[in-house]
Amino acid sequence: MSDAIGGEESKSKASVVSDAINRLLTELSVKCAKEEGVRDYFHVAVVGYGHRSVGSAFGGALAGRDLVPLSQIAENPARIEERSKKVPDGAGGLVESTVRFPIWMDPVSNGGTPMRQALEYTHGLADKWLSEHPTCFPPIMLNLTDGEANDGDPTIPATAVRSLASADGPVLLFNLHVSDAGGSPVTFPDSDAGLPDDYARTLFGMSSLLPSHMRSYAAQEGFNVSEGTRGFVYNADITSVIQFLDIGTRATDLR
Repeated sequence: MSDAIGGEESKSKASVVSDAINRLLTELSVKCAKEEGVRDYFHVAVVGYGHRSVGSAFGGALAGRDLVPLSQIAENPARIEERSKKVPDGAGGLVESTVRFPIWMDPVSNGGTPMRQALEYTHGLADKWLSEHPTCFPPIMLNLTDGEANDGDPTIPATAVRSLASADGPVLLFNLHVSDAGGSPVTFPDSDAGLPDDYARTLFGMSSLLPSHMRSYAAQEGFNVSEGTRGFVYNADITSVIQFLDIGTRATDLR
């Protein structure tokens, strides 16, 4: 994850992914904010895996925790950074502006891809959650990886994850593969025909079908979708990473 992503020489895969996740947590907090505070429409786990370790990737006060209520996430970023951002100047141009950017997780790239272990870990989290919340919206798992699993066949725990279900439907497992193998980006395909290698096709086969409400949103964003469209992205650039996280976390309307 230390290599550059999508031709962006100054941005590593790890930093792009961590920025996108931190931005997603901010947007979820804003989306769920009401007069009385942030409502716990979501509980979120951020699981990191590399070398021989799998576990929580939260920093600061949330370090070591798995599923955390969104209100506690909103209240406990590890730190706040000031970053430059270009904004419209009202006259058709752009000017630099400083914005506050909450950080919950930092980019880490330490080699190894124990994906099977990571999927088994998240299976345990989802199984426990469903035993306590059997009628909830199905948990959504987003697996972002830059390499092939090196600890065994990941399709076995992936099948186990997708076999879990609430009364509202099965657990959703989506995969984003940031590959070093090259090839054109493929976003939300309904077939593995355009994928360049067996491992990309394996991750496609591990991915859940997009539910109808996510397909509708993806179509609004300009993607060609069908009933066979899966939650899978290959060789993503920065924009695709952000879109993947956005579409992949679309639940039903919040009230």
